[in-house]
Amino acid sequence: MLRRQGRGPATHVPSTRNATFVMSAAALLWIPQAALLAHAVQRLANGAGLADMLAPACAFLALGVLRASSEAWGARRLFAASRLHLATLRSRAAQALASRSPLDRERLASGRAASALAEQAEAVLPWLVRYQPARMRTMLAPPVIALAVFYYSWTAALILVVAAPLIPVFMAVIGWRAKAASEAQLQVIGGMSGFLLDRLRGLSTLRALGAVDTTAQRVRASAESVRASTMRVLRIAFLSSTALELFSALGVALVAVYVGFHLLGEIGPGSWGARLTLAEGLFILLLAPAFFEPLRELAAVWHDKASGEAALKELEQLQHAGLALPGALAMPASQNLPAGRAPVAPSVDIEGLVLQHPGEAPLFDGEDLYVRAGEHLALVGPSGSGKTTLLSVIAGLAPASGGAVRIGGVPLDAQSAADLRAGMAWIGQKPHVFSGSVRGNVSLERDGIDSAAAGAAVRRAGLGHVGHGTPGDSLGEGGLGLSGGELVRLALARAVCAPHAGLLLADEPTAHLDRDTAAGVIDALVELAQGRTLIVATHDLTLAARMKRVVRIGEPLTKRSAA
Repeated sequence: MLRRQGRGPATHVPSTRNATFVMSAAALLWIPQAALLAHAVQRLANGAGLADMLAPACAFLALGVLRASSEAWGARRLFAASRLHLATLRSRAAQALASRSPLDRERLASGRAASALAEQAEAVLPWLVRYQPARMRTMLAPPVIALAVFYYSWTAALILVVAAPLIPVFMAVIGWRAKAASEAQLQVIGGMSGFLLDRLRGLSTLRALGAVDTTAQRVRASAESVRASTMRVLRIAFLSSTALELFSALGVALVAVYVGFHLLGEIGPGSWGARLTLAEGLFILLLAPAFFEPLRELAAVWHDKASGEAALKELEQLQHAGLALPGALAMPASQNLPAGRAPVAPSVDIEGLVLQHPGEAPLFDGEDLYVRAGEHLALVGPSGSGKTTLLSVIAGLAPASGGAVRIGGVPLDAQSAADLRAGMAWIGQKPHVFSGSVRGNVSLERDGIDSAAAGAAVRRAGLGHVGHGTPGDSLGEGGLGLSGGELVRLALARAVCAPHAGLLLADEPTAHLDRDTAAGVIDALVELAQGRTLIVATHDLTLAARMKRVVRIGEPLTKRSAA
């Protein structure tokens, strides 16, 4: 949808071209209006009566209605097209965020991304609705008006042409500062949004550590930074408007002085050898402000250009390619399996796995791992050895740099990832809990899971004894009100509500739990994994001992399971 110039930001939306041109061309209707008005004044000066003014007045009114109607039509169409274009930009940015792996190290902080999509993106709309028409009007109206003035007086036209370049030159100088200030302001606002979101998520921890006052001081300092950056942008905007008003006022004043002294006979040359008449002089005076009007309007919306381009740059940054999530936007073909169908435990075959982050040594380099269907496998090893990363590769959350991964004999790639993930369940040590009911957090709004099914899943996961663990109870954002063990059991309940999941992937399910709570989680996990393939990453030797096989990460993975 965008036309680009080099590598800079998009500058035009083709669907708004006609509307922008109509709005710009409507400004030229003032030329015949000014001619009618000047001619009517000349006739009055020559002794004509009010009856002689009827025809010029009707023509003047008709041109005024046409001008207003054209501008209104163009403004409505331009706003609708610009709003649609902004929605498209937001949709693309949101899809790009959804298409990136949760393991992508270059993902923007959620607060900054939300700020860019919500409030910062709105700056694109004034840039399209106000700046683009002003820019085209500046390119179209002043040259035509200068030619009309030049037809009667080359001196008046020369004054206008000499004064005009001072405005864009000054605008360019100020524009560099305005763009830098707008980009800095967006960075500060995005940083503050991310900071606030992170601190709100950890508010209970801050209270427990007595760090609320310190955090409040940092929030106050961030707010002060936003205020200072906003005032810098406004100061530049007001400065540019004031300077442009000064230059345009001086230009109009010089034209008025010339025309006045010329009509008085004090200045002779400048009108092609003939003295200007009252109508011609008035015509020039009426066009002089109109000559500078598009330039003044452009100056008034110049900060919209700086803010819009900075916001567009922020949206484009959200769309930069990162670590892709295979099959992120694909719809799994197995989402509507018949109810009551038993899970099918798949095998997991990894051959020649290569996984390397940019600029780092390979985490896995040509290694193999074979897991039989229905086998329970524990991945153990020191922190940072790649246990969670290996689980993520199996789940299709991160693409491998090389090698092949097959789930149940089906190669895991961008085409099959969504369908294969529909047959998996992920049990993490820190599952995200949304603000809402227990039922909503267990079902994750999946079809076919009512309160009865959610209640059965909660009881099977061992949450039945929790006072606020019934499906109708409410949970706070981030799991407020649940302990660490209860959060893991909530993740188990989510897996229970995925009866078609034949492959269970558990990442440190007993981490940070006391012995008794960990034992209960292990029992619930082993019971849930009956008839399914289970791969668990853990440091817990008790959990590893309950598995049928243990693989130590850091040693060669090339250990084929016995048939």
